[in-house]
Amino acid sequence: MRAGRWWWLGGFVLGAIGLGLAIGAVPLPARGLWRGLTDPGAPEAVIVRALRLPRVLLGFLVGGSLAVCGAVLQAVVRNPLADPYLLGLSAGGALGAVAAIAAGVQATWAVPLAAFLGALATLALVYRVSLIDGRRLDSHILLLAGVVVSAFAMALVGAALSLSSAARLQNAFLWMLGGLWTASWTSVAVLAMYGLPPLALLMVQARALDLMALGEDNARHLGVDPERVKRVALLATGLLTAVAVASCGLIGFVGLIVPHAVRRLFGTSHLTLLPASFLLGGGLLVLADALARRVATPLELPVGVVTALLGVPLFALLLRRSLA
Repeated sequence: MRAGRWWWLGGFVLGAIGLGLAIGAVPLPARGLWRGLTDPGAPEAVIVRALRLPRVLLGFLVGGSLAVCGAVLQAVVRNPLADPYLLGLSAGGALGAVAAIAAGVQATWAVPLAAFLGALATLALVYRVSLIDGRRLDSHILLLAGVVVSAFAMALVGAALSLSSAARLQNAFLWMLGGLWTASWTSVAVLAMYGLPPLALLMVQARALDLMALGEDNARHLGVDPERVKRVALLATGLLTAVAVASCGLIGFVGLIVPHAVRRLFGTSHLTLLPASFLLGGGLLVLADALARRVATPLELPVGVVTALLGVPLFALLLRRSLA
């Protein structure tokens, strides 16, 4: 029964990738898509290989990473509403990016780098505030610190936007809504280089996360150091979310709803929950990006808007079923 669900999940991912490659300003039929993938000299090759394939890969990596971060944070802080942006990382990334845009910095990687540094600075601040007695990381204070720091950072973002010119204001708003417009092979390589190590580290923590779900005291008796697990999880999810924010702006709800859906399909064991969340999250974001390019052609919606429109009713449905 569960093996069949893996096949369905794999089919969903392949279908989403196929749609992501086929849909765009120039729709490609299946034959043209195949020629673009297999024949470098085909007329479709430039569209498929240079534009759509890196965009699909970037979306898949970002969506999968956010979903894994959400699953890990929900286990560590033992809060079903936890998601990658709960710790203020989105607000910190937004503050860094908006500061760079408002300053008129023109370098290609200035905005992503500023977003990455802003998210890391927020992570360091939230981590420091959450320490009790200088060493113990309290999950409840972690959530409160994330909310407070996020509110402060967004207030600074509002101040920066109110003092910016109209053109820079529009660029900042578009970045904050999230999108894959700037996808390239370089951005895919950078995301893979900085994102795969913390992603692998989270996958290794699967057994420890299962034991943490039993409670910190029980986990300690079973040979797991809860403080170490929380520190590793916070650092790895923080780095991974910061890279995702730097790559494509703020994309919400993927890290919140995907782990809940996967738990209903595959159970609560993190050995299957984490890889399944990565696949479903990646496929979901690729599909959302395809819809963003299609629903308002020739205009393109920010993918963060699409994930919110899909995520709110889905999360409401999941929440209602969990309370039933």
